Amino acid sequence: MLDTASVPVQRPDDRAPIVDRQPTSTGAIRTLGSNPATAPIVLHPGDSISTRRRVLYIILLGALTALGPFTIDLYLPAFPALEEDFQTTAAAIQLTLTGTMIGFALGQLIVGPLSDKVGRRLPLLVVTALHVVASVAAALAPSLELLSVARVFMGAGAAAGGVVAAAIVRDLFGGRRLVVMLSRLALVSGVAPVLAPLVGSALLLVVSWRGIFVVLAIYGAVMLVSAIVFLPETLPKARRHERGATTIWQRYRSVFSDRVFIGVLIIGGMTFSGLFSYLSASPFLFQVTYAFDPQQYGVLFAVNSLGVVLGVQAAARLAARFGPQWVLAWSTAVLLVAASVIILADQLGLGLWGTVVPLFVFMTACGFSFPCVQVLALDRHGKAAGTAQSVVGATNFGVAGLISPLVGWIARDAGITATTMATVMVGCAVIGVLALWLIVRPRSVARLTP
Repeated sequence: MLDTASVPVQRPDDRAPIVDRQPTSTGAIRTLGSNPATAPIVLHPGDSISTRRRVLYIILLGALTALGPFTIDLYLPAFPALEEDFQTTAAAIQLTLTGTMIGFALGQLIVGPLSDKVGRRLPLLVVTALHVVASVAAALAPSLELLSVARVFMGAGAAAGGVVAAAIVRDLFGGRRLVVMLSRLALVSGVAPVLAPLVGSALLLVVSWRGIFVVLAIYGAVMLVSAIVFLPETLPKARRHERGATTIWQRYRSVFSDRVFIGVLIIGGMTFSGLFSYLSASPFLFQVTYAFDPQQYGVLFAVNSLGVVLGVQAAARLAARFGPQWVLAWSTAVLLVAASVIILADQLGLGLWGTVVPLFVFMTACGFSFPCVQVLALDRHGKAAGTAQSVVGATNFGVAGLISPLVGWIARDAGITATTMATVMVGCAVIGVLALWLIVRPRSVARLTP
């Protein structure tokens, strides 16, 4: 059913055509013009937005989405430097990453339902401001303990970007165009974690690890100002009090009573956990075991980012044609096979290439999975888009924050190897495959509407 209350009220200076709130007999809505009777049919509010404004939204929402992954991963190449500076262990440094992801997860659980209740803009602005303050605190932290606390608040402060961006897209679009728009955000959220270490390694050529946090503070400040200037409120007051979605409890109940949502929630969490197991182990695996310098380590991430880009772009087309559930059927299977090949190659002593080639395949399969998880989660919950996205994001980063340190725990005696890293990745892939076929059950999922 078309949610006509989600239509934005546009100012006279807005270039996009004004949208009539009255539905036609088909449930669609018409844009007003010189001849309303022949005006084009608009199925969703975003269909009436001009191409130029849509591109602006993609760029801005993509940058907001990237704030979270960059906050988490930009300092990964500095792990050895942090270990030396604070005279501590690799496991202790990894805990700062865990703290950031837990803060990110908790922040999303707060911001998502709040954005459904009070609108998208206010939570976005307040929490992004928190990110700027916490980033400055991290840059000035005199001890590892204070750095860890600042990192938790940085994670919480970066939470609004991804949640609100996806919710805004769901406010404006539906059906196959929703697939395309969410695939753009999924591309950012998938590429940013693997691209951020490349940027971080380049920054380490000119600044210390503290300078990385200064850069993140500047990034957050730019996003805050951009959101104030360019982002409108896309959730009208009428939709904030709709029947069945007026309280946080009702919104959570609506998403957690959906079997398909639960299944893709597990798949998304396991995919991210496999990805972050690699991210948390890779600084030590490649810079210590394989003797990469920070710049070579960054190049490796750049190559892997190409795999994510290819996966996301291909998934957007395939999901619109065949259904996101069937794309997930293939991608989850490839995740399992690729992670298993890493272990096999390492045990056979095939060296660096035996690790990086199947790792590239694994990252590409992650790219196929990310947009499909978002589409299946949000397409079914338009009235609680913020809540649904917050649960997805919190699960992704919260579960990943808890699981990724397992690599260090498994390797506590022998050191981090490709086998210890891929063991966790295999476990995550197995759970993802089981969730798809036992909970989601692809044959039971309806095709996307236009």
